[in-house]
Amino acid sequence: MTMTMSPAAPVLGARALNRATLDRQLLLRPSSLPAGAAVEHLLGLQAQNVKPPYYALAARLDGFVPQALSTPMADREVVRIVSMRSTIHTHTADDCLTLRPFVQPARDRELTYFRKGLAGVDLDRLAVLARDLVETEPRTMKQLREALSAEWPDADPRSLAVAARCRLPLVQVTPRGLWGRSGQVALTTAEHWLGRPAEPVPAPDSVVLRYLAAFGPASVKDMQTWAGLTRLREPFERLRPHLLTFRDERGVELFDLPEAPRPDPETPAPPRFLPEFDNLLLSHADRTRVVPAENRGRSWQGNQAYCTLLVDGFLAGLWKLEQDALVIEAFGRLTKAQREDVAGEGERMLAAMHPRQPHDIRFGAVVRP
Repeated sequence: MTMTMSPAAPVLGARALNRATLDRQLLLRPSSLPAGAAVEHLLGLQAQNVKPPYYALAARLDGFVPQALSTPMADREVVRIVSMRSTIHTHTADDCLTLRPFVQPARDRELTYFRKGLAGVDLDRLAVLARDLVETEPRTMKQLREALSAEWPDADPRSLAVAARCRLPLVQVTPRGLWGRSGQVALTTAEHWLGRPAEPVPAPDSVVLRYLAAFGPASVKDMQTWAGLTRLREPFERLRPHLLTFRDERGVELFDLPEAPRPDPETPAPPRFLPEFDNLLLSHADRTRVVPAENRGRSWQGNQAYCTLLVDGFLAGLWKLEQDALVIEAFGRLTKAQREDVAGEGERMLAAMHPRQPHDIRFGAVVRP
C-alpha cells in the first residue's frame, strides 16, 4: 500500500514537534495524573534498571514520591516485563496483558538470532515446560537455563532461557523493582502473577491512536521504532480519514490526533532531569525533535546510557547522582538564568526522590564508569 501525502500538508519544525511531544510526554508542565494513570498514558516506562521509572515519573508528575509507583507495583497493579524493543518496561497490569501480545511478532523474530543454539529444540514443548517451572515457583534465568538444559543437554543454555522469555510473557516478581528494596530477578508468567488470562491482541489501530496520544505527531517509522515492529503502515492508512497529517522539515509525513495539543513552538519548556533510557529519547526514528544534531550520540558510550538533562526542551547535558552531590554536565554554555532554572529543577527532583539525604548541586563533568 502506497502512502500519499497532500502537498499542502502543514510543516512542523523541530521546535513545534518538540513542544508537542513534550506536552504528550507530560514534560511541558507537571501533571496531576496518578502514577498508574501516567504509566498507562505513556504506554509504559523504559525500565532496564530499577530506578529509571521512578525518576521518569518524578520529572513528569506534580508531587510525585517513589511510593506512588512502588505501592501499585507491590499490589501487582503495575509490573516489569520485556515488551517494546525487547527491553524491560514498567506497564500497568492491563497493558502487560495486551501490549506484550501486540509485540509478540518481534519476540518471535528475536528467536531467529538464537536458532543455532536451539537446533533440535521443540519450542512449543519448551514453552509448556518453562511455564510449568515458573508457575510452580518464580525462577531466575540461571535456574531456567539449568532446568531446560537438563531436557535439551545439547542446546545452548542461554538460548534456551531466551526462548522461554520470548515465548512466554514473563514478569519480574517483587521485591525486584520496589523503591528502596533489593531482590534478584525472578520470573513467572504475567497470567500467574496477575491472576487472570492474557487479553486478546489489541487491534493495531487502537495502539496507533494511543502511540500518537503519547508521542505524536509521528510517522509510521517512528511508531515502528517505538514498538520494534514492522508493517504498521496499514493501520495508519485505515485511520488516515480520522487523523491530521503534517510533514517535518525533511518532508516526512506525520500523523496526529485532531484534538491533540500542539503548543506554540515558543512555549517555555522548563529543565527536566530524565533517567537513562527514557522513552522520550528512544521512541522515534528521527530523534531531532529532542536531540540536536550537535548532541547526537553524547548520551551514550558503548552500551552505557547516561541520565540526561533537557534545557529548553532539548537534550543539553548529563547528570549523575553521587553520594553527596547532584553533578550536572552541560554540553554547552548555559546562561545565568538557565543555570538557576536547572539548579531549581534539580532541587525539586532531589526533594521528591531523596528528601532525607542532603545533596550539593555542582556543575562540572559527569565521571564515566
